[in-house]
Amino acid sequence: MAAVDTKILLESGTNEIEIMEFTIAGDLFGINVAKVREILMPSAIKPMPQSHPAVEGVFKPRDRVITVINLPKYLGLPESSENGRDLFIITNFNKLHVAFRVHSVEGIDRISWSAIQKPDKTIYGGDSGVATGLAECGNRLVTILDFEKIVADIAPETGIQLSGIDKLERKDRDQRPIIVAEDSILLSKMIEEALVKAGYNNVMMFNNGQEAWDYLTEIRNEDNIYDKVSCIITDIEMPQMDGHRLTKLVKTDAILKKIPLIIFSSLINEEMQIKGKSLGADEQLSKPEIVHLVTVIDHLLEKNLKK
Repeated sequence: MAAVDTKILLESGTNEIEIMEFTIAGDLFGINVAKVREILMPSAIKPMPQSHPAVEGVFKPRDRVITVINLPKYLGLPESSENGRDLFIITNFNKLHVAFRVHSVEGIDRISWSAIQKPDKTIYGGDSGVATGLAECGNRLVTILDFEKIVADIAPETGIQLSGIDKLERKDRDQRPIIVAEDSILLSKMIEEALVKAGYNNVMMFNNGQEAWDYLTEIRNEDNIYDKVSCIITDIEMPQMDGHRLTKLVKTDAILKKIPLIIFSSLINEEMQIKGKSLGADEQLSKPEIVHLVTVIDHLLEKNLKK
């Protein structure tokens, strides 16, 4: 099948997302189009010994070896579609290419992040849940999956590693608050733990861009605003308000634009770099790079102090 057009589909900072909808055993799920590279018919797969039960193996559609994850099996749903014509969704995030087996692809919808609700953690597994949002697309309710968490569950080494923080230079770090907008409960805890471990002891966590923006607008007119926020770190994919919209709001504000802002997301690639730069982000990093995040914060805060 033809490759998915993953060029810059939306104007930057509009707080919109394009969701590719797919089915497994009749249930409707969604993935951010920005993660999708192409849709392929299944082909011969080479099994890999001692791999996770949901890993079917690898295949090489062209010049790249790609791991295949059986998404129905991972989710505990029936593995075969009624007509037996499954599809592979080829994804790219966190600098990884992974194929996910699904039963059908239904189409693409563009909606606002404000129309996406965070699932009730008591129903969807709390920290360990793989549903990152519930979206209303027309009269359909679509469960958006946390594909980063799925891959990290299967291959923990691909996720954030806190061990590298111990190797960082020991020094006195800025104790002004750092604002972090991140909707994943698990990643929020890991980011906060990493920053505190590195010596940034004053970290304020927000569940999405809207909550972070509400706080920033609340304090923006105070005399000591720059003592209350030293740096802003934001994910891109978040319900209510995404990181690109937050970046645009911050960097077009006469007061807040002076605060360094880092986009920390699994979606960072060449296209997203262009988007983030056009919005005024000071730096953009891929999510596993937690040690690099700390060194970038060091650099930006040291540079700001010299101004």
